[in-house]
Amino acid sequence: MRATRNAAIRPRSRFFEVPKRLFPNRMPFTFQAIVLAGGLGTRLRAVVPQLPKPMAPVAGRPFLEYVLDRLVAAGCAHLVLAVAYRHEAIEAHFGSAYRGVPIVYSLEANPLGTGGAIRQAAQWITAEPVCVVNGDTYVELDYAAMHAAHRAAGASLTVAVCAVDDVGRYGSLTVVDERIVAFAEKGGSGPGLINAGTYLIERNLIEGIPPGRVHSLEQELLVPRVAALRPLAFVCRGRFIDIGVPEDYARAQQLFAEGA
Repeated sequence: MRATRNAAIRPRSRFFEVPKRLFPNRMPFTFQAIVLAGGLGTRLRAVVPQLPKPMAPVAGRPFLEYVLDRLVAAGCAHLVLAVAYRHEAIEAHFGSAYRGVPIVYSLEANPLGTGGAIRQAAQWITAEPVCVVNGDTYVELDYAAMHAAHRAAGASLTVAVCAVDDVGRYGSLTVVDERIVAFAEKGGSGPGLINAGTYLIERNLIEGIPPGRVHSLEQELLVPRVAALRPLAFVCRGRFIDIGVPEDYARAQQLFAEGA
C-alpha cells in the first residue's frame, strides 16, 4: 500500500478470519495496557477546574471510563494507569479493578512526560509489545488486528493513525508503504493523517528511555528517530476524539450522549 503526505490511506488486509471450529481450543486474544492519565490538562481547566483531564465528566461518566471500556471489550487483561496530577480522584473512582480487570497505579511524584511515564509504568507490564493509550483520547480501533499487524511486520513500534478534516491542532504525518517516514509540527491545515496516540512498543525501545526524568515520547523518540525506527502505521477508521481543548470536550458530550 502506498500513500503520500496528508492523504488518507486504505489498509491492505493481510489477515483473514479463521473459522473458530478449526481451532476450538485456541486461546482468546488478551493484552496489557498502559494508560497515560497524568497530564495537567491546562487547556481544559477553564471548564473542568477541579479534576484531572481523563476524569472530565462526559454524558454523566468520567471520560476515562469510555477509554477503559474499549480496552476491556478488546481483551485487555491488565491495566497500568500512569497518574500524577490529582491522581487521588482517579484512584478513588476506579480502585483496584475495572470491570474485573486488575489496575495498578504508576504514580509520578512530578509529571514525567509521555516517555517518562511509559518508562516508569512499563515495570508493571509483563507482555510484549507494550500497548500504550492516552487517557484523554477515545479511539475506535481493532486492538487484535493492530497486534497482528505489528508482529507480521516485525515492527519495533506501531502507531495508530487516523484521518481528520484538519490536522492543525495535532500535526500531521507522512506514510509511505505502511511506514511513517516523517512527522510534521502542529500549525498546518487541511485534511490529513495524524498520530492517534495509541502505540505498540517493544520493550527494548522503552528501556532506552532514561528513567526518572521528564521525557517526551513524541519529541525525543518519534521525531528524531523516525528514519531509523520506521514505525508501522496502523490505520483506524473508527471515531476519534481528543478532549484536550474545550471545543472538542463539548463535541465529546454530544458524541457520547448519542450513544457512542
